[in-house]
Amino acid sequence: MKNLQNSKKTGLLKKIFIKICRVLGYEIVDQNTFKIITLDKKINDEISEIGKSSINLPLGKVEVTRPVKALDIIIRTCTSVNMLTQTKKRLFEKQKVEYTSRTIQSLLNATKNNQQLNKIKINFKVIDHNSPKENLEIIDNIFKKFGINYKLINLDISKFESKIEKINENGEKVTFNQISNMANINQSLIEAKNSEDLIYFVEDDYLHKKNSISEMIFTYERIASQLKKEIILCPADYPYLYAKAEITQNFLGENCHWRKVNETLCTFLISKIMLEKYWDKYLKMCKKEHAPFEKPLHYIYEKELCISPIPSLAVHFTNINSIFGLSPNVDWQKIWDQNKY
Repeated sequence: MKNLQNSKKTGLLKKIFIKICRVLGYEIVDQNTFKIITLDKKINDEISEIGKSSINLPLGKVEVTRPVKALDIIIRTCTSVNMLTQTKKRLFEKQKVEYTSRTIQSLLNATKNNQQLNKIKINFKVIDHNSPKENLEIIDNIFKKFGINYKLINLDISKFESKIEKINENGEKVTFNQISNMANINQSLIEAKNSEDLIYFVEDDYLHKKNSISEMIFTYERIASQLKKEIILCPADYPYLYAKAEITQNFLGENCHWRKVNETLCTFLISKIMLEKYWDKYLKMCKKEHAPFEKPLHYIYEKELCISPIPSLAVHFTNINSIFGLSPNVDWQKIWDQNKY
């Protein structure tokens, strides 16, 4: 009987101790069972909470002071053009619609992969140029399969063509495909003006891992809260970034390491605040073909923090020999197979 009373007393004291730790913001880990007693979870469980806290053992908790309210995913599509500026074939040598459909499928899989993403508003927009009707039906069927609404915008190039310089920075004539690309970017920026919070601009040949969207949201909240400022995320770990021996900075996300980068292509995540701050710079990409094309973005990265994950969260499915394509140390075949339509 005495042992039973002692056990009850110990249990009561333990509960009181746990409550005190919760109030003080401490997390207690039982290293024998790998259980976080104050959260009643295992250390390998998802222990961060969107909008409230980011927890990464053994570094502890970061209180989220910059919660994400909403995410607009804006996908630029054009299944009638296989490659914008190259003649080489993509990895697996399929028709362009195959990469577009798998890109959309991977994004939908990523938004459905984590229940915590239900706490924020996620909206999809597809800005399409000149895709055949049957390809647009494929895109529509993918969204229907997931039960997700989206907005389809058929690009009208004539609204933007007069604003685009016809000779590029290298003194060459700008191709029609590039003009349509610049017009599509312009339309996506206009759509982003109506966004509530974060905007993810995506090209239609990036296949995403299942944890890509949740990792970006968790990481944005964590690092923006730590630094007390808006940041920029690029989901791809491009091989060309390893061609230079540059000094960088490392950050800890939810499940990935992230590093500071000074260059990206045109798939990236920003906030509406950042978009409005550098509106003229983003718009420059829509008016003149620079060398490199993304030069206006690189100017922004001199002023603001842009980070990309190691290993990659999304893979740019271009030619296997392109330094702007396939991320290192990633199972490309697995990501391709997982997103078959």
